[in-house]
Amino acid sequence: MARQKAKDSADLDEAWRRPRPERPRSAATRARNRILASDYRSPVGAAFLVNRLHCRFMQIKDSVAVVTGGASGLGEATVRRLHAQGASVVLLDKNVERGNAIATELGARAAFADTDVTSGESVAAAIALAQEMGNVRICVNCAGSGMAGRTIGRDGTPHDLATFEWTVKLNLIGTFNVASQAAGAISKTEPNEGGERGVIVNTASIAAFDGQIGQVAYAATKGGVVGMTLPMARDLAVSGIRVMTIAPGSFQTPIFGFTTQEMQDGLAAIVPFPSRMGIPDEYAQLVQQIVENPYLNGETIRIDGAVRFPPK
Repeated sequence: MARQKAKDSADLDEAWRRPRPERPRSAATRARNRILASDYRSPVGAAFLVNRLHCRFMQIKDSVAVVTGGASGLGEATVRRLHAQGASVVLLDKNVERGNAIATELGARAAFADTDVTSGESVAAAIALAQEMGNVRICVNCAGSGMAGRTIGRDGTPHDLATFEWTVKLNLIGTFNVASQAAGAISKTEPNEGGERGVIVNTASIAAFDGQIGQVAYAATKGGVVGMTLPMARDLAVSGIRVMTIAPGSFQTPIFGFTTQEMQDGLAAIVPFPSRMGIPDEYAQLVQQIVENPYLNGETIRIDGAVRFPPK
């Protein structure tokens, strides 16, 4: 019995040491093995890794982007940055004069679409225009607004329901409408080497988390945008489309042009660092980083200088 066990052990050891036949490997596996075998500290190895991974990044250049609210504020800054990076951009907005002016200024690879984001037909026409310009791969939703109002007034009067409904329709339903229709167009494009077809970036607000007194309608809609980020990303994963949300703090946008300097100074003063309001291009820079980073998906990123809004 002992001799048999020793023989079996020797046979097993011999079989283990015996050279195994080379199995056919796919091109992807061979490329991965080359990356794993590379010495990243050498210029050649580092260059190989960077070039290989670069093929998997979503390329802004030669892509078509649709940007809602593109005629002002965060949307305009995003339009300008994406266009500067080589994208063709369609501005979706209701400000016809300003939208046409920006598109004319940018010249080639820019177009304006007078769009009501709450209308299926209006958004479909804008997406069709974008498809005429090339492969739609980027959608950024910046359109939105809000009106102050408490759940009940000081005299007990209920919040105006029509105002609440209008805010929900613009900020939440409008965002979903554009995202859904843009996803349909993006899904028809060819995926890159990493299997990605495109990315959708929605805009919430830190009011989704730190809603102040009088922001019940606005905070509800922005909370809805945050809430649909993960399920939308999961819905679209099969199509190779990522979904991210940005939650900005206080930014220097036209809406603050109607406020006093004292109010703007107060908003800046509560920001830990840097103690100022955000610059629209900082939002646009984050959009670019989201587009180019293929592993960002299904999450909301705050961009607010570490501020947390007080109750009022």
